[in-house]
Parts: sequence; C-alpha cells; structure tokens
Amino acid sequence: MLVTYVIDFLEGSKEQGDLLGGKGANLAEMTKLKLPVPTGFTITTTACLDYLEKKENVSTKLNEEIREHVLSMEKRTKKIFGDPLDPLLVSVRSGSKFSMPGMMDTILNLGLNDETVLGLAEKSGDDRFAYDCYRRLLQMFGDVVCGIDKNRFEEQLDFYKSKNKYLLDTEMQAEDWQELVAVYKDIFLEVTHQAFPQDPYEQLTLAVEAVFRSWNNRRAITYRRLHDISDTLGTAVNIQEMVFGNFGADSGTGVAFTRNPATGDKGIFGEFLLNAQGEDVVAGIRTPQPISELNVLMPEVYQEFLRLSHLLESHYKDMQDIEFTIENRKLYLLQTRNGKRTAKSAFKVCIQLVEEGIISKKEAIQRINPTIVTQLLHPVFEPDQLNHAELFAKGLPASPGAASGKIYFTAEQAKKASELGEKVILIRQETSPEDIEGMVVSEAIVTSRGGMTSHAAVVARGMGVCCVAGCEDIYVDEFLEQATAGDITLHQGDIISVDGTTGTIYLGSIPYVEGDEWQLLETITDWAKEEASIGVKANAETPKDIKTALKLGAQGIGLARTEHMFFGEERIFEMRKMILAENEESLIAPLSLLKEFQKDDFRTMFTLLKGKECTIRLLDPPLHEFLPQTEEEIIHLANATQRTVAEIKHRIEELHEQNPMLGHRGCRLAVTTPEIYEMQVAAIIESAIEVAQKAKDLRIVPEIMIPLIGSQEEMHWLRERLVQAIQKIFDEKKQTISYKIGTMLEIPRACLTAEKIATVADFFSFGTNDLTQLTYGFSRDDSVKFIGAYQEKQLLKEDPFQHIDEEGVGALMKIAVDKIRSVDPTIKIGVCGEVGGDPQSIRFLKKIGVDYISCSPYRIPSAILTIAQEQ
Repeated sequence: MLVTYVIDFLEGSKEQGDLLGGKGANLAEMTKLKLPVPTGFTITTTACLDYLEKKENVSTKLNEEIREHVLSMEKRTKKIFGDPLDPLLVSVRSGSKFSMPGMMDTILNLGLNDETVLGLAEKSGDDRFAYDCYRRLLQMFGDVVCGIDKNRFEEQLDFYKSKNKYLLDTEMQAEDWQELVAVYKDIFLEVTHQAFPQDPYEQLTLAVEAVFRSWNNRRAITYRRLHDISDTLGTAVNIQEMVFGNFGADSGTGVAFTRNPATGDKGIFGEFLLNAQGEDVVAGIRTPQPISELNVLMPEVYQEFLRLSHLLESHYKDMQDIEFTIENRKLYLLQTRNGKRTAKSAFKVCIQLVEEGIISKKEAIQRINPTIVTQLLHPVFEPDQLNHAELFAKGLPASPGAASGKIYFTAEQAKKASELGEKVILIRQETSPEDIEGMVVSEAIVTSRGGMTSHAAVVARGMGVCCVAGCEDIYVDEFLEQATAGDITLHQGDIISVDGTTGTIYLGSIPYVEGDEWQLLETITDWAKEEASIGVKANAETPKDIKTALKLGAQGIGLARTEHMFFGEERIFEMRKMILAENEESLIAPLSLLKEFQKDDFRTMFTLLKGKECTIRLLDPPLHEFLPQTEEEIIHLANATQRTVAEIKHRIEELHEQNPMLGHRGCRLAVTTPEIYEMQVAAIIESAIEVAQKAKDLRIVPEIMIPLIGSQEEMHWLRERLVQAIQKIFDEKKQTISYKIGTMLEIPRACLTAEKIATVADFFSFGTNDLTQLTYGFSRDDSVKFIGAYQEKQLLKEDPFQHIDEEGVGALMKIAVDKIRSVDPTIKIGVCGEVGGDPQSIRFLKKIGVDYISCSPYRIPSAILTIAQEQ
C-alpha cells in the first residue's frame, strides 16, 4: 500500500489526531467548517517516525509531496514561494497528538531571503514590517535549525535598543531592522561557518528536519515523561501560509480561552498584542493586553472572535484554547485545541458543561485526568499569617496555589538545589521550553514578563505548579542572580512566598494550609461512584486521616496500621517495657496498658466509621524498630526500667537483624510471642462491643488482618489462637459480634499456594510493597539509588513501586486471585499497597478481579474516578 506523507488541510479531520497531530487535525477540521484559516498542509507523524528511524535526510518521496502541496498553496494564494516580487511565506510548526505547549519548535516567515524581503517590502509598502519579519526568521531559523543560542540574537537586539534609547521593539524603524538583519547574518556566518540559506526550498527542508528532530529534544522528552505521553507517537509538521500580526497598529496576535483556564469561570479569557507575531505572546517578551480591550480598539473583530469562539466550543464540546492573528483588521484562526487548565477549572468546566446539557455525566467523568485530583486541594497561605507578611511585588495570578522556597535564576540551578532537598522557586524574566527541567522541580514559578497565556503560565497550570507572571515591578538580573522591586533586592537562595491565586509575592516563608474545593470534588466523585464497580477504601488510622478519607469518598478503612499507634511518648515507653520483658509475668503490665491505648484508638475509629468496613492489620515491623537509638534515650530507658545501660544495649543487640525485611516480623512475632496479637485482638473486639452497645443501630464487623503469612500452616495455627482469645472475651462479656480474620498477600509463596490459605482465611488483601520487594529482590528504601539508572538504560520501563509490574508481580497476583476464587468465588480480595491509588495500576487490578483497593486519603478521589472511567 502506497504511504502518503502529506495531507492538505482540505482533506483531513479532527478524528485523525494520530496521523496529523492535534494541531493538524484541528486545522483540517476548522477548514472543513469554513472558518478563516490560512491555507496549508500537514506532514504526517508517519513521515516523522520514518525520518527518525532511518536517521537520514528527508526522503525524495517526501520532498516531492511537499513540493506538490506548495504548488497547490501557490494556486490558492496567487503567490509564488520564492518569488522576488510577491513571495508566498509560510510558518513551520510542530504538532503531536497530545498538546505539548512550547516543547517542540516553530519557525515563522520562512521563504524570506535577501531578494524576497525586497518584494515583501514593495508589496506591503512597509520596509519596517518586511525587515522585522526577516530578522525574526533569522533568529528562529538560527535557534531551531542551526542550534545557535537565541540569546546571541536577543543580546544584539537589547544592545541596539539600549544604544538608540528604544524601550520597545515597536520603536525600531526600517533602517534599524536592516542593520540588525546584517548583524544576525554575521552571527550565522560566525557560528555555522556558512551563510544563511537563500533558497526557500532548502530553508523548508531544513526546517522540517529540525521539527522532526525536536521530537527527541531534551525538553520534549522531559515533558512526555512528566505527562505520561508515549515516545512512539512522533510529531506532525504543519506548513501554513503566513498572516502577519506585525503589520502595524491595525494588526496583532493573541491567545484566548473560551473559559478561564485557572478558575473555570465562563467567558472569554485571553490576551493579545498589537503589531506582533504569535511567538511574542507565548514567549512573554512583552506584557499583552486583556482581550476585552480588543472590543475597544477593534469592536468588529472582537465580536467576530466571540462568535467563532462560541462555535468552536459548541463543536468540540469543551473549553478551547485558540490562537489568532489579525492582519489589517481581518481575523484569522491559527489553532484550536482543548485548553490546558488547572484542576479547579477542569472540574468546574465539566460540571458546567453537564449543567448546560452539552455533555453527559459519563462524558464528564471520562474527561478528568485522575492524576490532577490532588491539585484541586491546592494549599493556601494561613490568613492570619498574611496580615503580617511583607509584600515584595504583585503580578498576574497565572496558576493557583501557594508555596515558599529559595529563589534560583536558572533551570539548572533550580534542578541542582532540588536534588539537594531544597524547596526551590524559579524566578526568570520569562521562561522558555529549555527551562522545563527547572520548572518541573519548582514549588512555584515567577516571571517579570509575559501574561496569563505565556509559556510559564501555560506550563505551570498543566503541571499544577503555582505561578505569578508579568511582575513588571521586578527587575530580574539573571547574570548577577538578583531580583529587585523598589528598594528591595533579593539574591539567589533568599526565601520568598508565592501566591499564584492572587498574584502576590511576599518576603520570607509563610505557613500554608490545604485548599478547600470540596464541593467541586464531591460533585464529580458522586457521579463517579454511580459508575464504579469496585470499592475504594483508605489506608488510615488517625482520627484526622479517617475524617479526611470519609470526606473524600472512602467506603471504609482498608488498612489501619496498628504499629503507628505505639509511637506516642507514653506509648513507646510501654512498648519498650514489653520488649524488655524477660518472662510471661513481666509482659502482663505493659501489655495491659498497651491494650487500653489500643482500645482508645479502636473506639475512636469505630465511632467515626459508623459501621463502615474497617480492616486492622496486627503488628508488622520487627521489635527493634521501637527501641531507642541514641545514647540519651538508652540512658533514660535504663533509669525508667531500673536496668543498666549495658542491659539495654545487650537487648538491642539481641534484637538486631541482618535483614529486617525478611526477619522476625509480622506473623513470626506472633508465633514466638502470641501474647502481642492476643492483646491486640482483645482490644479490637472489646472496643467494637463497647461502641456497638452505645450505638444500637450500628453493626460493627471488625476485620483482623495478619501480616506476612506464607503458608496455610502459619495461618491455621495463628487463627486458632486468635479465635480462642476472642471466644474468651465473648464468654466474659456474655455478648458476641461478627468478625473476620484474614491475611495480607505479600509473599510470593502465599500467592502460589493461595487456594490452601483460602480454606482458613475470611478475606485477603495484597500488600504490594513487600510483594514487589520480594519478587524483584529490591529493597524499596534502597532502590532509589539505582532505579533511575535502570530506567535511563531502559532496563526497567517504570518504577515497580509506583506502578504494578504486570508481567511479574501482577502475574503472581492474578495466580493468587484465580486460586482463591476456585475455592470460594465470594471471598473478598483487596489491595492496600501504595499502588492501590495509582490510576495505571488500578486499571490492571480491576482487570484481574479484585473487590476493592485501599490507598492514602488524598488519592481516594482519583481512584474512584479511574475505576469509573474503566467501566
């Protein structure tokens, strides 16, 4: 079958995102809708992947197809590519399937050279405009195609403006741009040892190759990893007739959203610049005007833009991000796409669209990326503290949230500081795609230039990082590494606090609290629960975490870790006394006190849960973790227990283990010291009875989970003893309640013999953290030293502690589920490891047939959403 590499805007559609990229598919769709889109064509992602695979020049076949489509453009525009009298000029823009703002490359005004610039000047009657276009081409081409540091060009421009006392680019005259063009061409010759290419077709071929290569540039790879975008998609290239926003005071360029991308509020939200080209808005080189001002300056253009924006949102049934250019009061649309937005905006827009009858609840659920849910509860500064905070500067509230940290002036410095454990804030004149690695690690981003649709703003919103842009009161000197506002000068390492919701920057660090967008969250999660087929519980044991979990939609507690209940000052002392006990008699006193502590905790848990399910894991860690570590603590314990320091140290030495993960922990503790688990079980059952007696309408069924079981024999032996202990309580209290005794599946052998364990267990829950450690032979705590290298060398696709390893760990889990179901199809199986809250892992867990997942409280809404999306 003959492969076609180039498709005209007239031939494509919005459904062809894989082939044409998002931008190309939408340009084709807008062309089909007969909107004012400059003519053009798209070079497909297939062509890109072929080029990258063969690592050669653009193929003869592709070049022939490009020339054919350029000829077609010439017929429609009545201009000739390379004609010295009336030249056709084009833009060359990348466009992958998924939007990656600024991560790849763009070249404008391609086709200009020493001859065609004269034709453009003659035809337009404006020498200044023509040479402004030419200098832009030289700068973009030099940067994108030839790898010349764009600062070389910017420095010359700044120097020239300073020398001539110009504040703005718009003050430059024709002769100024002519001089600068000559300087830029000299930079070309100096750096590349070649003159700027004068053949327009050579320019076009080199530009297409550069855009193809940009798919694998460092910033694009970083962005794809951050947003989980496949490396195998490739990018399309869009070749489009140029329209000029830099044609004078009646021309301009801008970016607008059909709703506010930060808040989700209805109404056009955007910015524009007069006498500018598109890159000026995105780069933030000049601070633009709000789009409402366009209604004053060009009301007919503004009304037309409102009409087209409404049409596009109705057509795509989602908030649109639209790029436009005005040339001599004529409006052109250069791009539309589903707009990047904050979590708050994503939730609010979905709810609005459902209320407006544009989409269904099911469609709304599908549109929200589960990974952004935690951003909805962005931190905010404590109001009382703000009253005493010292203001540094104000700018535009580009991305909500609150953060404090040390300031750094380059992405490289920010990244290094972050790797040392510092909380960093990146402060720049404006950001560019090259800054992505520093932006990713920053708590907040501040720019002195740019607006609400600048690169910094768009990328920050996409990452959920707070951002203040366009702080014109701040003079940022990146060379001297200082930022000045009024009489205050800050240097690298100084601490500031950034409020991205209000656009305010304060001196020093300010405490903050979690945000509160519960209503938006509750609406969407309630819709998602209607679709969810498996349960979502929480890993929680403190009152605060349990309340949070229930508020966020948890159906109960899937993992309450009892060891966390022993670390209070009074409790740890009794725990240590128990560990130091030399016989059964000396165990009685500390165990009695520990039992009362546990009963207090369990009563609180059962009361808060109001009959919801509660799975309590018995003590898991080895005992040495509870013993003192410092000399001061050892002396204190010796005095308090009337022992010598030597005796305490001897006991610590006795309990020391070579490999604690595989040592004397979990159910093995109960085999050697069954009194510990018997005490815990007594505390659970007694507190359940007491709470049930007070609240007659509550049915409490405690689920007691034994950790680290590896065989049927272990489970049977321990279950018998726990049942006996529980029966003894029933006899004493003359009252019974229902209960269940189950186990965690965290040992490979347990997975392989699960059908036997199922005969003596009432329920199961996978402990994926230990199961992954024991399957791989990796220590989770130590694996950070080498996991990164494994991923970089493609020895591991993903960190198995973050996402389930489906081939290994996942295969063991499926074996276990199938074996358990063969014994009892109704037995409940859950997952309570960290991956229980990971959307990617949840999809796999649902597939193998688990009944519920359990995760940390703040991951509950994203888990509910993921499950609903898989229906």
